[in-house]
This record gives sequence, structure tokens and C-alpha cells, in this order.
Amino acid sequence: MKATQRDFLAVAQRAGPGCAIWFFCGQDEAGASSAAAKVIAMLPDAGERVDLSGADLKSDPVRLVDEARSTSLFGGARHILARVAGEEAHDAVRTFLEMADVGETAGACPIFIVATSATDKSRTAKLLLKRDDGVVAMFYPPDLRSVTGEVRTMADAAGVRLGGDLAERIARAASLDVRLAQSEVEKLALYLDASPQSPKLAEPAAYEEIGAKTEEDGFMSLVNAVLSGEVRKLPAELARMSEVGLNAVGVALALERRAAQLAGLAAKLQPGEDINALLDRQRVFFRDKRDLGVQLRRWPAHKLERLVPRLAELHRSLLSNSQTADLLLAQTLTQIARVAASRR
Repeated sequence: MKATQRDFLAVAQRAGPGCAIWFFCGQDEAGASSAAAKVIAMLPDAGERVDLSGADLKSDPVRLVDEARSTSLFGGARHILARVAGEEAHDAVRTFLEMADVGETAGACPIFIVATSATDKSRTAKLLLKRDDGVVAMFYPPDLRSVTGEVRTMADAAGVRLGGDLAERIARAASLDVRLAQSEVEKLALYLDASPQSPKLAEPAAYEEIGAKTEEDGFMSLVNAVLSGEVRKLPAELARMSEVGLNAVGVALALERRAAQLAGLAAKLQPGEDINALLDRQRVFFRDKRDLGVQLRRWPAHKLERLVPRLAELHRSLLSNSQTADLLLAQTLTQIARVAASRR
């Protein structure tokens, strides 16, 4: 079965407990992750979560079958969440489906795979598209309007009534990343002592007290310096990151999103087409046009195929090494900026 961000909840309800493997892919990794969390929340009993990486599955394809058929330490329900890049899960998924076809996966727990830089045309997705026990959900880069709508839905669920253009401000401040937007809404609800049973109106002043920096004042100047290869600007940007307390994971997510945007644009670039003509045709936000043009020249499509999974791995490393996250981020950003600068 196939789904997109528009209908994946309806598809999830139809698939129900009969779905063995969920494959979330596309350029919007944040949307794919959010969708996986929503489907997991719909399970009657999600139970224990087993986390697997792309490296785990690639080095040992049989492990997915073993983990899915294993029982929880305390005998309860469980589910598997795997975060992979590209085709890292292909052999593991194929092995699982081969076992399923001979009746060897009865009672297996549900499997959720979030695949950065994969699409519904990937080899892994093709294994699942025509099966009743598999769902492939494709997530395209979001626009401001759709994320603003998501923010309003999140706020309503948290008991926060957003006045004026506050939903749009939160969407922009989160760089259109629904995970960061969810965090902002949760902080706002806590600050206002709001709940579904006791909703509160959020004024702009309240958000000023707890909100993240906007794109212009926060992540994007650092992201643009790195991906544009502006090595001379990087020390000052890294110092600013430390001074204002920018979240390392937030910076990595903003980098992932921009790299995914570049990959999407590069895929639409026709042979011989001028990059500025492409940006006009795609109606990119005028403030982003110059930076995107520079970055598309620094990062051709085949190089972006390597960059996107590397940023996904950086994200995972930051989550697992919180004490050294800032140092790890600074080192990686410097390496990426130097690579971009070398292509001038």
C-alpha cells in the first residue's frame, strides 16, 4: 500500500494490525518521523520500543526478523523503530518478507522504518508497495501553509489557542520542522499552564518569552555559511551559536531540511537549465533565492546523495552524545563547509 502526508492516517486506519512493516520515506524526514510517531500512538498497545540503526540492519539483515519475533523482557508488547539512510534496510526487509511468505513471522511485532533520502521509487519501497502487509508513506517537503495548519492542530490538542499570526511565527521559527514546532507548542502550553480541559489564549508576548529564535536570527545564517562554503564566516557563526545557546540538534535538523530542499531542486533541474530559471520556476521564497542558487552550484545531485545521509547520521550522533554535541557539530560543520568551498 502507498500513502502520502495527506492520507497516511486514513491508510493507517485501513491497514490496521494486519500491517507488518511501515516504510516512511521522502525528503521531509521530520514529517516522516512525526507520521511514524502518530501511527505508533494508534497501536492498541505499543509496548516496548526497540531502536535499530541502518548500520545494524545492513551488517546483519537477519536481525530484523530475530528482533520482530523476540518477546519483551517482561512479556509485554513491543515494536521496532529503525532509522536508516537510503537502501540500508533493503536486505533486512527482503529477508523478513521472505520469512513472512512461508509463515515464519506469525506473532511478530510491527516494524516502523524511517528512511532518510529514500523515496517510493527506492528498491526497499518496491518490496512493499504491492503487499497488503506493508505500507510505503512518502513525505514531500512541507510548505509554510501546511506546517502552520499542523501547528494549529498541535496547539488545539494541547489546549493552546493561538491568536493572530502566532501559528505562522512558530512554523517559521521551527524552520518548517514539525518536531521543533511540537516542542515550541509544548513549551507554550507549560508556560501558560494550558491543557485540553483548561485551554488558554497565547499572545505574542508569551511566545517571545519562551520561543525559539526565528530563522533569520537563529539557524539559517549558520546553515547558509556551511552549505555555501563560506569558511571565513564560519568561526563567527560557531561563536554566535555558543553565545546565544542554539540547540545542536536544531541546527542539524535545519541542515537536513535545507539539504533535502536542495536535493529536491537538483532533481528537477533540467539538462542545460540555468539554476536561477529553476528557482523562478519553483517559486522559491525570494529571501532564500540567492543562498539556494549558491548552494546548488556547490552541491550537484550526486554529491547531495552523500551529504543527506551524512547529516542524518550526524543527527543520530548528536542525540546519543549530548555531552559533546556542540563539539561534534562544530567539527562536522567545518568539514562540510570545507568540502563546499573546494567546489568553487
